[in-house]
Amino acid sequence: MARENLNDLVAFVAIARERSFTRAAAQLGVSQSALSHTLRALEERIGVRLLTRTTRSVVPTEAGDRLLATVGNHLDGIEAGLAELGELRDKPAGHFRITSTEHAAETLLWPAMEKIANSYPDITLEIVIDVGLSNIVTERYDAGVRIGEAIEKDMIAVRIGPDLEMAVVGTPAYFEARGLPESPQDLVGHNCINLRLLYAGALYAWEFEKDGRQINVRVDGQFTFNTSGLIRKATLAGHGLASIPVDQVQDDLASGKLVRVLADWCPPFSGYHLYYPSRRQNSLAFRLLVDALRLRS
Repeated sequence: MARENLNDLVAFVAIARERSFTRAAAQLGVSQSALSHTLRALEERIGVRLLTRTTRSVVPTEAGDRLLATVGNHLDGIEAGLAELGELRDKPAGHFRITSTEHAAETLLWPAMEKIANSYPDITLEIVIDVGLSNIVTERYDAGVRIGEAIEKDMIAVRIGPDLEMAVVGTPAYFEARGLPESPQDLVGHNCINLRLLYAGALYAWEFEKDGRQINVRVDGQFTFNTSGLIRKATLAGHGLASIPVDQVQDDLASGKLVRVLADWCPPFSGYHLYYPSRRQNSLAFRLLVDALRLRS
């Protein structure tokens, strides 16, 4: 016997369960006449009457009941199996590598990553701390985090943090011994803690702006680091002045452990953005990642 057409069996099961051609046709999205034709063709092929039709009802025959009990269960299993595959396809999963500065990773990436990891265990995340400007395409990163002004024009950028502001800070004891700088140029005579920019191999020149006037000062001192965490520690220990994001020392300023100077020379600037190539395929998992990081106004 030839294998029966699966669509014919689906049509029979719908009619037998609904006990109505009208409701079954609506469920399957076909006309009643097409459904009736399908059932007649099925009955003719197998040589058995499956349904008894009256003006008021549709009732399975004995053969129809037996077919419904067996085929109906199998069709339910197929439908359940396909649904499970659909859930697997739509289940957020994937491994993502993101390059970021230490500051952005601690203040922005980690809070969002922790929530994603708890909600979606099949998403795995790798954060690589890098104060350089790595090429995320050649280095095979899925995305990067940088301040807005440092992002290449051919990238998609999504703002994930508020404007930033640098703060020049030192301990009260340091300022008592060395005095307060009144202008950026005065920093040349102070012991300053430097930041090494690995991508350029140079030291970061402290940037200042006031009334449209921009000044970059190359400072000098005993210590140089490539992470802001160590710069903060050295500053708290009294080893000199630091130029550091203000939110990293907010508690230290509030407690009096550190004192800020030259605040009028340190205006806000563009905050952190997540960026990635425009041709990157936006999977469900990646879209969840972007949405979790996106700055809400």
